[in-house]
Amino acid sequence: MAVAAVVDDELVAAFAHLIPQLSQSSPPPDADQLRVLVDGADTVLFVARVDGVIVGSLTLAFYRIPTGLKAWIEDVVVDDAARGHGVGRLLNEAALAEAESRGAKDVSLTSRPSREAANRLYQRIGFEARDTNVYRYKF
Repeated sequence: MAVAAVVDDELVAAFAHLIPQLSQSSPPPDADQLRVLVDGADTVLFVARVDGVIVGSLTLAFYRIPTGLKAWIEDVVVDDAARGHGVGRLLNEAALAEAESRGAKDVSLTSRPSREAANRLYQRIGFEARDTNVYRYKF
């Protein structure tokens, strides 16, 4: 696992390939949008490679609230062809290590119930389901 440090054509092309596998309703980020993530002090963009090719990504976002520093994992995606080989686990473990090193008090994520394999992975890693309602306000 590596932290994306530069936005180049390879990274833009990788996201053009990966994001449609994650979401049909959100377009892939362009180079400028990726630069905001890569250069942001509160975001870490992890990429996974197999044989030199980017096959997965995970975004770790940090935010500070009165009760401490927290982190949130978002947009975890592994290419269909690379699933089932531990890429998702390695991405999550890298994110958890980064969050711990920055002093985050916890790391949260959400996952649709239909993503059964992903949900099993999160539970194996040690994530616990919370007894809460998640609400969204859309603009």
